[in-house]
Amino acid sequence: MFLQLPTRTLDLGRPRIMGVLNVTPDSFSDGGRYVQPDAAVQHARLMVEEGATIIDVGGESTRPGAEPVPEAEELDRVVPVIERLRRELDCVISVDTMKPAVMDAACAAGAELVNDVLALQAPGALEVVARRRAAVCLMHMQGEPRSMQRDPRYGDVVAEVRDFLARRLQACAGAGIAAASLLVDPGIGFGKTDAHNLRLMAELDTLLGLGRPVLVGVSRKSMLGRLLGLPAERRLHPGLAVAAVAAWLGASVVRTHDVAATAEAVSMSWTLRQARTIQR
Repeated sequence: MFLQLPTRTLDLGRPRIMGVLNVTPDSFSDGGRYVQPDAAVQHARLMVEEGATIIDVGGESTRPGAEPVPEAEELDRVVPVIERLRRELDCVISVDTMKPAVMDAACAAGAELVNDVLALQAPGALEVVARRRAAVCLMHMQGEPRSMQRDPRYGDVVAEVRDFLARRLQACAGAGIAAASLLVDPGIGFGKTDAHNLRLMAELDTLLGLGRPVLVGVSRKSMLGRLLGLPAERRLHPGLAVAAVAAWLGASVVRTHDVAATAEAVSMSWTLRQARTIQR
């Protein structure tokens, strides 16, 4: 499997690591650490050295309860960093945004992938991505960040997430976005209870039936803390366990704050999965 980017193709024959680069003051795990471009680029360089193929630059927190960021402010945060990453590092640059204007400016600055928690539902988003020929990660979210965790409800969470993503894939096709440029993400922690998250992870391979690579992001998320009684700084090990299981179940991209450890865990899981396939 592969992902078509504007000027090249990313081989997804084995799982790839997406490193999180939050250039925000209020992200739940590392808010404020990489607001300055120099610090952001230095951290991105370290993540690439540790095994990240994709660097995901975000200028607006999507943690539960997060307040929206004005468009101009988000642009000021992400565009200078993306411009420098394009000049200084050999990696795929992703922009984590819901705003079409930010998508457009980020792609002009060098981003090749749009990681959108709204799955391109904002007016104009489909058109921007089609015009820029960017790759896209379509994520499922019930509600919006400020209220998504108040009372999420589903009849069948796996079926509803799968059907939503199928509809968004169709919308992209209708807008002229190539299927080869699309990833899907079940949106662990976005408008879901812990029970919903666990079922989605346990049945992650169901999403492979959509025919597109699957991205999973569970790094340091609060569900790990609730399930095991751990603060954010002690969620590395359970996050690695989930990342390894995701790779075993067929995830093509794992999004993480902790690149070195996650790259090792995912690589070992994939190696075991390959050995099992070859033996059969």
